[in-house]
Amino acid sequence: MTMTATLRAGAFLLCGLVGGFTAMAEAKACELDRSVKIAGLDYDSAAFHAAVARTIVEKGFGCKVERVPGVVAPLVNGLARGDVDVIMEIWLANPVEAWSRAEAAGKVIPLGTTFPDANEGWYVPRYLVEGADARAKDLKSVTDLKRYKDLFVDRQEPGKGRFYNCVAGWVCEGINTKKLAAYGLAEAFSNVRGGSGEALVAAIEASLKRKQPVLFYYWSPTWLVGAYDLVKLEEPAFDPAIWAELKASEKPARATAYPTSRVVIGANLAFTQSAPQLTGFFRNYGLTSAMTSQMLAAARAAGISPEEQALRFLKDRPADWRGWVTPEIAAKVQAGL
Repeated sequence: MTMTATLRAGAFLLCGLVGGFTAMAEAKACELDRSVKIAGLDYDSAAFHAAVARTIVEKGFGCKVERVPGVVAPLVNGLARGDVDVIMEIWLANPVEAWSRAEAAGKVIPLGTTFPDANEGWYVPRYLVEGADARAKDLKSVTDLKRYKDLFVDRQEPGKGRFYNCVAGWVCEGINTKKLAAYGLAEAFSNVRGGSGEALVAAIEASLKRKQPVLFYYWSPTWLVGAYDLVKLEEPAFDPAIWAELKASEKPARATAYPTSRVVIGANLAFTQSAPQLTGFFRNYGLTSAMTSQMLAAARAAGISPEEQALRFLKDRPADWRGWVTPEIAAKVQAGL
């Protein structure tokens, strides 16, 4: 073999070794030698954001991801223990008690803002309170509800109206139960808790489609608030002191409107220390309530899941998410979609 041929062979061998090492490095690109555990909260906006994050972590960072299903309180307890690494929605205006305890103990920290402008309240359909055929034109505030209990009749509890509360176990379920009592409505309305998010929205939507009276708690961003013409009933303006009393007391004497909430990504502290690159991504993550509602409404209209809509979002709207990661990571995500 000539010297030139020998050098060429050596060069090819070196290139092959470098390429092999590069492939091995890319295959081991994830900072963790285990799966990243993302909470699988059981409602649409959280499912959408978890799917967006999961796809970026898998395609961009080369990590495996495990979805840990459940409701917020047990998942936050799991976050504190390290059984969960990331929860995509922690509502700071009304955080579950487990989050407050874990944060005070230094076991969890907030990262990016999933959306800064979430809000909650008690809703009725607009056709009920406005228009020529409106059956409750004077219904504007929670203080008016007692006069209209027969309009929201609960056929399973004659003499009472029906109020659709949150799912049992959600923080808002306890808040709404206290509000019913504080507003003097506990004896006038049955307090109906949904067994799941899907069951709750199905019951509400059934009434909306039939143009029937319905009174319910809901929040945004959600597809429901975006898809139907709803009116949020007036409550006393948000007051931090009254809000604190409401949360602390088993039998509060007064209540206040929900605050507008900043919703953040919660993370286990040990996870952030062991995965700084992933932590940087989660710190940069953020959309708006309006964009989230738009994505959920699009999913509903297309008959697809929030998870499928997350892939459409990543494919169709790269300008909205590429800034969360480096150009190299963004390119990997787009190539993997």
